[in-house]
Amino acid sequence: MPIDTSPQNSVEKMLRRLVDAGQLAGAATLIWRNRQAHIETVGTRNLLTNAPVERNTIFRIASMTKPVTTVAALMLHDEGRFDLDEPITSSAPEFARMRVLRDPDGPLAETDEAVRPITFRDLLTHRSGLTVGEFHRGPIRRAYAETLGPHIDNPLTPDEWIARVATLPLIDQPGAGFHYSISTDLLGFLVARLHGESLGEVLAKRIFAPLGMRDTGFVVSRDRRDRRAALCGFDDQGRLTTLTAAPGGHALEERPGDMTFESGGQGLWSTVDNYLAFARMLLGDPDLPALLRAETRALMASNQLTPEQRAAARMFGQPIFAVGHGYGMGVAVVLEPEQADPMRCQGGIGTIGWPGAYAGWWQADPNDRSVLIFLSHNMLELSQMAQGIGLGAWSAIAGFHAIATS
Repeated sequence: MPIDTSPQNSVEKMLRRLVDAGQLAGAATLIWRNRQAHIETVGTRNLLTNAPVERNTIFRIASMTKPVTTVAALMLHDEGRFDLDEPITSSAPEFARMRVLRDPDGPLAETDEAVRPITFRDLLTHRSGLTVGEFHRGPIRRAYAETLGPHIDNPLTPDEWIARVATLPLIDQPGAGFHYSISTDLLGFLVARLHGESLGEVLAKRIFAPLGMRDTGFVVSRDRRDRRAALCGFDDQGRLTTLTAAPGGHALEERPGDMTFESGGQGLWSTVDNYLAFARMLLGDPDLPALLRAETRALMASNQLTPEQRAAARMFGQPIFAVGHGYGMGVAVVLEPEQADPMRCQGGIGTIGWPGAYAGWWQADPNDRSVLIFLSHNMLELSQMAQGIGLGAWSAIAGFHAIATS
């Protein structure tokens, strides 16, 4: 009997081992190559009901939201609604007088005046001087948490949140360096202001409807809720468990119906097929609407960091762009394929991608015009990650990438 060595069969076996070992609740994967999609689904989307992961399971995609919001912003740029080097004060006067910490983890009172305003380009490339509070141990960590609240399901209105962000000191001068941050959330709310509609309405009309992304949005409609992947994480013994809120309290089991905050940085839900349409659009697929001008797509997928900024960029204390990658607008970009870490993306020069905190991952390679997508619901506290709890999903992504590109 011939042995099935197809990638999809190998992916299924690899995922099954991790699910059976209790390291992963479930996942959906997609390999799109030669205009054909190969999809595998393994495990459960809901530990309480034991409902299986299926092709149309709707996952929280966390920071995979960022490229979507970036495209919405660049569509406005294509229309002449703003210039990349235009100060954001044209849309958000709240940021007219920003202060910058002398030490990112130093006293909040020790600041200098910002030498120039934050620009739209700064937001698009995470060089705004904003940050993520949890990345710090100093006073700025507490200031972000107390001032801004949760990242996804937040009781503040967009205008209230913007006003509060503007009261926080920056950790670096605008344009000086890459600092992964809430920049894309702010960018999303500026897109909404420029449109005069909520960010969700803008994305639905301008991106999701044209691309047929019917299962993507900040809220899952009531008639589709049975297809959602439930909040899933691990207890302190490393056993899979159902959660009532995402780590850090950033997302709730059920989003209140009157909530107006929509996180352009990490708030979307989607499916493997929906995100495939988005990724194919970024490859310039002629069968899909061209939402951006070709030169704008090329700009988004081109490294925007200087050599010094690449060398200095850190996440969790580790260099992320020193070798292998640069950063474009909303996506990492492969520059040196042999040194590229697949956890961001790894393919030929120009391959783009950006992962999500809940073990979502994707990449699009313009060289062979392939797309790889991995979606899961693996939610970890930072303290658990430090103990090695729940890292099976990242092993699964690495294994998936190795099989899909072999």
